[in-house]
Amino acid sequence: MGFSVNVILFLALYLLPRVKSSMVSLSNNGYDGIVIAINPSVPEDEKLIQNIKEMVTEASTYLFHATQRRAYFKNVSILIPMTWKSKSEYLMPKQESYDQADVIIANPYLKYGDDPYTLQYGQCGEKGQYIHFTPNFLLTNNLPMYGPRGRVFVHEWAHLRWGVFDEYNMDRPFYISGKNTIEATRCSTHITGTNVVFKECNGGSCITRPCRRDSQTGLYEAKCTFIPDKSQTAKESIMFMQNLDSVIEFCRAETHNIDAPNLQNKMCDHKSTWDVIMNSDDFRNVSPMTGTNLPSHPTISLLKSKQRVVCLVLDKSGSMDMEDRLFRMNQAAELYLIQIIEKESLVGMVTFDSIAEIQNNLIKITDDNTYQKITANLPQVASGGTSICNGLKAGFQVITQSNQSTSGSEIILLTDGEDNQISSCFEEVKQSGAIIHTIALGPSAAKELETLSNMTGGHQFFANKDINGLIDAFSRISSRSGNISQQALQLESRTLNITGKKWINGTVPVDNTVGTDTFFVVTWTIQKPEILLQDPKGKKYNISDFKEDQLNIRSARLQIPGIAETGTWIYSLLNKHAKSQLLTVTMTTRARNLTTLPVITTAHMSQNTAHYPSPMIVYARVSQGFLPVLGSNVTAIIETEDGHQVTLELWDNGAGADTVKNDGIYSRYFTEYHGNGRYSLKVHAQARKNAARLSLRQRQNKALYIPGYVENGKIILNPPRPEVKDEMAEAEVENFSRVSSGGSFTVSGAPPNGNHTHVFPPGKITDLEAKFKSDHIQLSWTAPGKVLDKGKADRYIIRTSKDFLVLQEDFDNASLINTSGLIPNAAGSRENFEFKPEPSKRENGTKFYIAIQAIGEANRTSEVSNIALATKFIPPQEPSVPALGTNISAISLAVLGLAVILSIF
Repeated sequence: MGFSVNVILFLALYLLPRVKSSMVSLSNNGYDGIVIAINPSVPEDEKLIQNIKEMVTEASTYLFHATQRRAYFKNVSILIPMTWKSKSEYLMPKQESYDQADVIIANPYLKYGDDPYTLQYGQCGEKGQYIHFTPNFLLTNNLPMYGPRGRVFVHEWAHLRWGVFDEYNMDRPFYISGKNTIEATRCSTHITGTNVVFKECNGGSCITRPCRRDSQTGLYEAKCTFIPDKSQTAKESIMFMQNLDSVIEFCRAETHNIDAPNLQNKMCDHKSTWDVIMNSDDFRNVSPMTGTNLPSHPTISLLKSKQRVVCLVLDKSGSMDMEDRLFRMNQAAELYLIQIIEKESLVGMVTFDSIAEIQNNLIKITDDNTYQKITANLPQVASGGTSICNGLKAGFQVITQSNQSTSGSEIILLTDGEDNQISSCFEEVKQSGAIIHTIALGPSAAKELETLSNMTGGHQFFANKDINGLIDAFSRISSRSGNISQQALQLESRTLNITGKKWINGTVPVDNTVGTDTFFVVTWTIQKPEILLQDPKGKKYNISDFKEDQLNIRSARLQIPGIAETGTWIYSLLNKHAKSQLLTVTMTTRARNLTTLPVITTAHMSQNTAHYPSPMIVYARVSQGFLPVLGSNVTAIIETEDGHQVTLELWDNGAGADTVKNDGIYSRYFTEYHGNGRYSLKVHAQARKNAARLSLRQRQNKALYIPGYVENGKIILNPPRPEVKDEMAEAEVENFSRVSSGGSFTVSGAPPNGNHTHVFPPGKITDLEAKFKSDHIQLSWTAPGKVLDKGKADRYIIRTSKDFLVLQEDFDNASLINTSGLIPNAAGSRENFEFKPEPSKRENGTKFYIAIQAIGEANRTSEVSNIALATKFIPPQEPSVPALGTNISAISLAVLGLAVILSIF
């Protein structure tokens, strides 16, 4: 009973809408709204545009056949950066932006390679974030290594759109099959090839020998490499080697290799890629196109990014007089104009109650004088009703009166009021092409606000009673152009409740990737505090160095002269008033220079909306350029409309909600619902004591680089892939601190008191490993919690079988292992357990499949874990294969040293 409920619970999670604002849709079998964006740092190159067009056109036909005539690429936009010259054929973008693109073209950071890959955060069937191609991949001949670019695009599209995973495994390239043979990890097993070790290569020839079996594991030795035959008959699978001429299909149930220890089997419970694809929103109710004709070629539009245009549309209705909302709005808006908005942007402002008033048309932000022209018009009195549509229409007017197009322009709409007429302007908003970012202030803001941001690809935020929620929201609304070096980053964002006449101290690290345009801001609610700030070299700033706002909005600001010193900054605040008051501390900065990309943190929830009791997942990505930052302490703070806060430590351990270990994506389940309404997400990432490191290791979810082919009995090798040596695979990262808003999400159906954790089972174990040691089987896995990934499970159920399908389809009837002495550890801990299989003939090659369930509160039962295999291997007396070498012609050298670990399913 518990298992079936869990399945329904998790299906509910997968069927909810994703948070990424991709505008792609499938209509009449054609994909519309695909955006391919070129990074501003990429040099102008007409050949790049031409090759993208050819890739998309080729991919469309390949996709059409691979999906059995169900889908093709119909309309694709290529977003040209502002840094390129204007041309008559370039059109004006609407909501298309680099920030929300489906495919990005950008140089790798630190030149770690040109492998095409897809950034996937989520679980099986969940859409990815984006596909990344490098300009070098698109401009050079990669045909022998990856195959035609159109095929590579379809491989990555399957990651991005349908949430399937690769069917190879660079860490576990071989496994022992159900037939007791050593197989290369692949799908399908019909793909043929040769397993060899490269001994010595000079000039155009290599000495190779057959692979030996490892005496401990029974698998091939570490340097054994699978080289596919050039000529194949197998039609599948695109998620293994799309570059083989014969491969034109995804693996189906009848050809799927359930034994292969790859991410597809781990993440998707051994389902075939085709089964996952056919269960996607795209194809669940879509029929193949009739007839025999191919669809027309994709329509490809060229759009050129424009200068940033932003209009603030701010509520000043009567309810804004409550809880200091007008003050807080003005404090946050001022911070946005002075510290966040990029220089050279065009900014206007509208205020509204029941009517709207244009405060100023667009002004280019060039220096301190220009932003003061806007801040001088911030509203000082709150009165009247609330007409959001009037505010938006005035915002459009500000933009058009300044000879700018509403297409691609941004509106930041902040309101605390209800408005039952908001839907009357939905169509006008849609036609405008503008991007609407919405900030709901307080619990009564119009419930339709999120519709505005969702339909236009904007961000959505919820801010409660303290100023930091608003500051965090405004700070997140940065440029969508992809020029990270210009974006403002938050180093600190804290609210401090300080008792009367008391000091409080704090520290903020400034790392060597940031330091330009650095501001330290303090706000207060009653009386200006005493402020002391000291840089890492001991230089001190006091209250006389801070600039107090002329509009009396209770804030004081210090702009650090020049480039901020790296190291630890120390601040001290004294509440001079007799009563307690709320003080906030905010520190923002930008990249130190144009060549060193800053460490950044981005965060979001797995859905924008949740209906209790669906669990949600919090995601935070910490990166520098495209490289993941490992070893960070990442904490999520989730706040409800009534001010209830939940703090979650996020993990990058490859267990529970986290897909892959050490990929810089930190995740955790969120289950602590506390009533209905809007919830806000904020993430704080920091690294202390030189614990963080930058990873240059190979990525997951990428097109496989083929080392070579067997053709007419000879191995023809490709040029070597640039490999990162182990000692160079990680680089130290200085101590840093980043704060980022993850926006807001909406919850319905939740009980008000928050005491409902018993509805959630323990999390599914996804990293179970098994191996024989003498006559015992040793197991290890990451402990789930009593409630998904929190607390301790009550107990474990371990079952074993010699038949894989028994565990997969009839777990409850498999042989039960005595676990009376196994006491679960806390979630996230490493578990180890050893048992002796029941007496039977354990000869060489005997296999045992093992799986686990965890039992939690109210006897809630987790899903069955991944299925691990332990194979009894008795080392032979003599080497199984003699070290004989053969002279083989080769184009050039490629030696792939691949680590072998026991196969995990």
